Amino acid sequence: MAASAPTKKTAGLAVGDTAPLLDVTFGSGQGVTPEYLKGKHMVLYFYPKDDTPGCTIEAKDFRDHIQEFEKLNTIIVGVSKDTASSHDAFKKKYCLPFPLASDESGRICEGYGTWVEKSMYGKTYMGIERATFLIDKTGVIRNLWRKVKVDGHVKEVLDAVKGL
Repeated sequence: MAASAPTKKTAGLAVGDTAPLLDVTFGSGQGVTPEYLKGKHMVLYFYPKDDTPGCTIEAKDFRDHIQEFEKLNTIIVGVSKDTASSHDAFKKKYCLPFPLASDESGRICEGYGTWVEKSMYGKTYMGIERATFLIDKTGVIRNLWRKVKVDGHVKEVLDAVKGL
């Protein structure tokens, strides 16, 4: 599969906009606060469901490159509508060293425009669009990708972080 191309705008959000605040606490009790983010860039990636093939490949790829992101003062945060207990099991099963935010209410997905109408086999339904936002240490969206194709995506995001 080809890597996805970054886009300039998504559901009202565009490169250069201030990212919506994340009001979330992870299973560890750690939340996304100004103190947590201080001096760090953030890769915020949205994915449909824990422990499914594409989502697992993407999470493992971020895991395998975590040291490179950390050297660039960049944290990774994954978001889906799965429960905190589902996230805990997914993290444990694949040794994921970054937080996963449970957005059961859909507030985060709505704020970032990733809760979208999808279709499969002629039926439409609502679901999370695989998307990634690169947010700099001042809280500004520096890059974003919609309709992400998993293969090669993490390397593309890492290259974008290197360009900050």
